[in-house]
Amino acid sequence: MWGFEHAIRGMRNPLDSHAKSDSIFSPTVKIGENDMNLAKRLIAGGPEHRKFLRQIMVSVDITGSLFWFKEFDTYKIGTTANSSSTMHTIMRNPITMDNFEMDDYSHMLSLDKYKCVHGDEAEFVIDDAWEDIITICNKLRDKYLETKDKRYWKELIRILPESWLQTRTVTMNYENLYSIVRQRTGHKLTEWAKFIEWVSSLPYANEFLMP
Repeated sequence: MWGFEHAIRGMRNPLDSHAKSDSIFSPTVKIGENDMNLAKRLIAGGPEHRKFLRQIMVSVDITGSLFWFKEFDTYKIGTTANSSSTMHTIMRNPITMDNFEMDDYSHMLSLDKYKCVHGDEAEFVIDDAWEDIITICNKLRDKYLETKDKRYWKELIRILPESWLQTRTVTMNYENLYSIVRQRTGHKLTEWAKFIEWVSSLPYANEFLMP
């Protein structure tokens, strides 16, 4: 994290009120009462007044599913990211369930019922579907490694579930996080709750970011 000193100094530029600043930035950041009161008033005034939040920067490694990152990419403005390449990494090791987002996975969720050979009734559950998915993915991976035929690689990429985990190094600012907290709190994707919990642990998150 960085930028508190520049942000606090910058928010006092419009009225040239630097003499009232009472924050300390070394060896640790301690925002004074005067600066905190001004910051809170600017935040309450709306995005055109809380511009100082854009100057408080955060860089973090995030591991998440492809479907979660699709939503995260809504917040492109003011963010920069470098991600692990699925294209280059998917062939390194056999594919297992550990490669996918499974935090609230319903192992025995029923998909269908069918009759066994002996007449007994059985259920086709989500675990069975995932076993088939993993098997197919690994067969395509193995065929590509054996033949170097790019058609196998392409089909693997085509059918890869969006729960595939990817790691990104993301740089963003407190204004991005302010918007995320308000727009994603209570979202049905549980990943957002975990992300917002992390946001709440950042310095001065309660004062600057949380509702």
